[in-house]
Amino acid sequence: MSAAAVEHPHDGKLPGLLEVAARLTERNPGYRIEIIGGEVTVTPPAEGPHADSLTDLTFAFAAAHGARTRVAQAIGLWLPDGPDDFAIPDLSVVDADYREHHIESNCYDPVAFRLVLEVTSSNYVTDMKKKVAAYAIAKIPVYVIVDRRKDRLHVLTDPFANEYRNHSVHAPGQHVTLPESIGAEIILDVGALLEVARP
Repeated sequence: MSAAAVEHPHDGKLPGLLEVAARLTERNPGYRIEIIGGEVTVTPPAEGPHADSLTDLTFAFAAAHGARTRVAQAIGLWLPDGPDDFAIPDLSVVDADYREHHIESNCYDPVAFRLVLEVTSSNYVTDMKKKVAAYAIAKIPVYVIVDRRKDRLHVLTDPFANEYRNHSVHAPGQHVTLPESIGAEIILDVGALLEVARP
């Protein structure tokens, strides 16, 4: 996560967070701009292993991409914990009718999301802490984190208030079966995913 300077209009009015995010997006092509917990976060474009691991993950979730659910990279998720908050998870499993749940700014209502997944990068604290709270408040049933720093896969389920009641951590050599609530049987090979994701 990094901060970027923002020019303010000359009429003395401060821009809203959505306006700041829109300006940053326009000025920083390829960067991921999000508003989480009332703070604008700016993440640089993904490096090769991060992007490569997302391709492998998309294939791993292929059974969830059908008539009832869809698998999408970088789809906007409107967050209920702030008036302008939104996130852009690396990968999501959403209901097939997600388009009917559009809110604004290319973001969709959390009710359409069954799972969100993040591959950690320069925004490590955001993925491991801030997004845990934000996704739990949004009642996203499953949050998966590919933790490249500690070489682990985290699966968080059962959101309550601003946390998840269940948090399981998996190491290379393990296979993880994700909850059936995502709409398909998905088994992840932790070692294979982490091997591709390593910087």
